[in-house]
Amino acid sequence: MTLELTTSIPAPRPAARWWRAGAGSLPEVRWAMAATALFAAGGLAQVAGAPAWLWWTLYLACYAAGGWEPGLAGLKALRDRTLDVDLLMVAAAIGAAAIGQVFDGALLIVIFATSGALEAVATKRTEDSVRSLLDLAPDQATRLGEGGEEEVVAAAGLRVGDVILVRPGERIGADGHVLAGASDVDQATITGESLPVDKQAGDEVFAGTVNGTGALRVRVTRPASETVIARIVAMVEQAGATKARTQLFIEKVEQRYSVVMVAATLALFVLPLLWGTPVQDSLLRAMTFMIVASPCAVVLATMPPLLAAIATAGRHGVLVKSAVVMEQLADVTRVAFDKTGTLTEGRPHLAQLRPLPVAGGEAADRLLALAAAAEQGSEHPLGRAIVAAARDRGVPLPAATGFTALPGRGVRARVDGHLVEIGSPVRVLEESAPADVRAVVAELEESGHSAVLMLLDGSPVAVLGLADRMRAGAAGAVARLTGLTGTAPVLLTGDNPRAAALVAGQAGIADVRAGLLPEDKVRAVRELQEGQARVALVGDGVNDAPALATADAGIAMGRAGADLTLDAADAVITRDELNAVPAVLALARRARRLVIANLAIAGTFIAVLVAWDLFGELPLPLGVAGHEGSTVIVGLNGLRLLRDAAWRRAAAAPATKARAAGP
Repeated sequence: MTLELTTSIPAPRPAARWWRAGAGSLPEVRWAMAATALFAAGGLAQVAGAPAWLWWTLYLACYAAGGWEPGLAGLKALRDRTLDVDLLMVAAAIGAAAIGQVFDGALLIVIFATSGALEAVATKRTEDSVRSLLDLAPDQATRLGEGGEEEVVAAAGLRVGDVILVRPGERIGADGHVLAGASDVDQATITGESLPVDKQAGDEVFAGTVNGTGALRVRVTRPASETVIARIVAMVEQAGATKARTQLFIEKVEQRYSVVMVAATLALFVLPLLWGTPVQDSLLRAMTFMIVASPCAVVLATMPPLLAAIATAGRHGVLVKSAVVMEQLADVTRVAFDKTGTLTEGRPHLAQLRPLPVAGGEAADRLLALAAAAEQGSEHPLGRAIVAAARDRGVPLPAATGFTALPGRGVRARVDGHLVEIGSPVRVLEESAPADVRAVVAELEESGHSAVLMLLDGSPVAVLGLADRMRAGAAGAVARLTGLTGTAPVLLTGDNPRAAALVAGQAGIADVRAGLLPEDKVRAVRELQEGQARVALVGDGVNDAPALATADAGIAMGRAGADLTLDAADAVITRDELNAVPAVLALARRARRLVIANLAIAGTFIAVLVAWDLFGELPLPLGVAGHEGSTVIVGLNGLRLLRDAAWRRAAAAPATKARAAGP
């Protein structure tokens, strides 16, 4: 007898994972955290009355931790004969320390280090999500030989012309066409359709989609590198690499401002020396100029309103990922919506039950009870919707026996002594079916419903119409967005035109583009942009990710959104409330108005103080007081958006008023 000792390695704690593989693994994040901690320690030591050497040491350590990277980046840019705001901020911070304002310089360093860390985190999350998207496609597939023998092979090694077997419940290993078999396939990840699609010989299927209850034989038509799912990955990566980064106002003018400020500072130091001014007086004047002309107030004029708007939006269910995104939202002139899971709830509901004349007077509730009883054993979304409708109406369900799922056709069961069959009209109806039955089916399908036929003992007795249900407030959100942007939204969906038209009509959208694959959505967004529109796209599925990355502002529905979609988006509606979309756009426009007001205040202070220093004798304490005073004023003005009243005002503002506040 032998005793085997096994030891289990505990899974790493969330904090450890965060440091090893999460945001904590990024050097930008670690240096920013170190700089912030040193700044906080220095501030506490200064307030507590500690010796000056102690808090000076802590502040200077903050300079080193948070400033070495932007300083190095600025020097590299200088080597390429360009000046950027990173080097300017480091120089201003050093200048502040040189005249005793070390706290101000350390604060500036912390702001810049934190900004760089947030940008690095956003980049890492997007890259990780793009890699995880490839997991949708299975690693292996069952290839069939010429004699029908089965061989498990790597999906990446499949070649055009190979035949694979896809069993019930498996993910399809390659793009191809069905050779034999019938099943329903959930391809929401590719097309965004809310319902599984019936597949039979000759139909196209996509890698990464989920097979239903039937077995399929599929001939491969594309290599792994050219599948639709692989093209989605490539499009997201390309959009992330080529999409121009919208910059904050101060960054747009940083080159010219940096050159002018550096040249003026050097001139104020060197020229007086030529006229015999003592070095100390000349240096003091130059440092005073650097302090009063440094863009600290301009940076704070821009950031507090945007950050306050981000915080307020976050408290009300909208995660805006950066200040740059808030600026992009303020510029939106056209909104595009996905359908399934965005304008709608993303799952079917029983909308109509139409008894047929041959039902023999059976009541609708009785027919629903029989249908739901037969569907209780089904895993198909339509079947679950029928059962849910019966339970919502309080209809008691009799027992069912002999349940059978018929791949690609429907279900069959015996209920209360009757044989109940429910399935696709195309598969169940024969050519000799009554004209009135075909008319009801055609009417429901033309109106955008999925029609399901119910047979009782072999005779058609009812047609059930199922459809995805609109989200609460969708029509109101569309109307407000129309007034806010001055242009009606557009619907971009991979679903069929009839289902798209049904939802668009309920939401009040006239411009409908249906049957779109992911690359088609990207093309549609670019067409809108070529028409001079600043496009915000609202979506939730993997198939929306490339278009979200391409749009000027991508907004994802958070609860059911795929990981890649959430990371490709610029903002996330965490509560899936569509009314939050016009509210956050209105809030972004108000934040921009405050930014403009703050820039005017900061610019006025800088102009007055600089003119005083150049043409008069500006005392250093007064220059510092004026500089800090302008910083406090613009900071407090921007923080007004932290109040809950700011969100209520944005959510309730009339559309015409919101439009007037736009660009």
